[in-house]
Formats: sequence, structure tokens, C-alpha cells
Amino acid sequence: MDFSGRQQRHITTSFKTEWLLETVLVHQEMGCGPLKLACLQSQMLRQSRIHHIWGFLQLEQSLRNPCRLCPITQVEEAKCILRLIPIWMCTIIYSIVFTQTASLFVEQGSPMRTTVSNFRIPPASMSSFDIISVAAFIFIYRRILDPIASRIRGTGSKGLTELQRMGVGLIIAVMAMVSAGIVECYRLRYSRKGCVNCGASSSSWMGILWQIPQYVLVGASEVFMYVGQLEFFNSQTPDGLKSFGSALCMTSISLGNYVSSLLVSIVMKISTEDNMPGWIPGNLNNGHLDRFYFLLAALTIIDFVAYVGCAKWYKCTKLEGKCDGNDQENGYTA
Repeated sequence: MDFSGRQQRHITTSFKTEWLLETVLVHQEMGCGPLKLACLQSQMLRQSRIHHIWGFLQLEQSLRNPCRLCPITQVEEAKCILRLIPIWMCTIIYSIVFTQTASLFVEQGSPMRTTVSNFRIPPASMSSFDIISVAAFIFIYRRILDPIASRIRGTGSKGLTELQRMGVGLIIAVMAMVSAGIVECYRLRYSRKGCVNCGASSSSWMGILWQIPQYVLVGASEVFMYVGQLEFFNSQTPDGLKSFGSALCMTSISLGNYVSSLLVSIVMKISTEDNMPGWIPGNLNNGHLDRFYFLLAALTIIDFVAYVGCAKWYKCTKLEGKCDGNDQENGYTA
């Protein structure tokens, strides 16, 4: 493209436009007729249109490449979302722990003694203790733990930050898996070795109410993890992307279900070598479900270490005044 020629024409037309404007002013002072002034004005308008052709060509070239016109607001919004990805990835392991309440916890309770006096407790109904625990710990946190944390941190503080609450949720999740593993060890110890239908209920002398601590701990961890996670993503996403923050929470739960199934398949494939029954066989009395629970506890500890590193690296974005000065300096403080 001959840019020098265009620049020369641009200078020429600019000079002609200025000359015509001066000519019109001179003729007005001399008292020329309106017809001649109208001709000069129309000629000046034509020259002014030619004068702006070069600017329109540059604008057309910019429109052909939308990346050049990307506003800085969109760039900052994309950076906010990308900075949330490491924190989001650290929540997937917790979702694996949460998934066990509707799967392996029920399988663990099926061989246990489910009768209390003349009342039978279905294994799947034990999840009600999870719901009760969530309701109770929400009240305990808001009325007791949060004011205590505010007093410890000092005046003007709002208690634990969202990132700190998510870290506490991971610690409680480790405790829940350790509790489930210990219960499974004792269940295997008190199981009926000579039972023919070991898949049926009451194949162990241990009562199903011993599962209450693990359900309660999982419910307590939900209060810290999922509530803190939802508040954190909603507060750190821009106004136009609030639904994306909620979608991250739902995606974490769905990926936790998928990764849990994948983890069970990998464990069963490795543990069933050499004609072994595996850790999670159809007859749990011949397996080692406790080892799987301890494996989840170990994975959660590793995830917690990675989460602390990501939370230390993360710098809180001040949106709508939801982050105080302490949060902006450090995303996570021990």
C-alpha cells in the first residue's frame, strides 16, 4: 500500500479545504451573492469529506481485527476469572469427600446392625444427620465462632475470611475421613465371619449409630467449605459474571462425583490384582474400605497443603467493598 501517496493527498485536500474556507469568508466580507457563496460552501463540504477518508481507512483496518478494540474492562474481568482457577481446582478433592455421604457411607452402613430396640434405621436415612449438622453449625458459626474470631483478629474485622473458612472445611473433611476409617476398622473386627449372606443387613455386631460422627463432621465441613466457597466466588467475580461464580461451585461438585468414580475404579483395578478381593468388593467384610477412607484423608491433606499455597498467592480483588485491608494484603493467613 502506498501510504506516502495517501499522506500527500491528505495534505493537499487539507490545504484546499483551508483555502476554500478563507475564500468563503472573503466573499462574505465583499458582499457577494448568495448563489456564489452556496457553490463555494458545497465545494468546501466535498473537500472536507475527502479530508476524513484517511481517518476512516484507519478505523476500518482496526474493525477488521476485534482484538485491537478489546476494552480494558474485559481484560480485567478475564484476569479475575483466571486467578480463581487454582482455588477452584483445590475444591474438587473436597467434593470427592462430600460424595461419599451418598455412596460409600450407605454401603458401609448396610452390613451394620440397623435395629435399635424394635426400630429399624435404613442406612440411607443416616444422611439426615448431615442435614442436621449443617443447620446446627451454621447457627454455631454465626453466633459463636464468628464473634470470637472477630475479637481475636481485632476491631473492624469480620471474623474469618472466605479463604480461611474453606481451609477449615478441608481440615474437618480430613477428620471425617479418619473417623469413617476408624469406624470401618471396628466394623470389620466385629463382623460375622461365618455369615453366609454377608451382603445382607446385620452382618456385623456393630450398630449403625456409630456412623453419626462422620456424618456430623462432613456436615460441619460443608458449612465452612461450600458456604465460604460460594461467597468467595461471588465476591471475587465482576458484576456481569456473578452467575459464573455460582457455576464454579456447581462444577466443583459435579467433577467431584466424576473423580470419585474414577478413583474407585483405579483403586479396584490395582487392589484386585493377584486374585485379591480388593478394597471395595461386593462383600465389604472381605474388603478394606478403611484403607480407601484413609487414602481420601491423605489426598485431602495434600490438597490442603496445595490450597494454602494458592490462597497465600491469591490477592483479594476489592469489589463492592467486600474485602477489607487485611484481605487485600494476604488472601490466607494462618
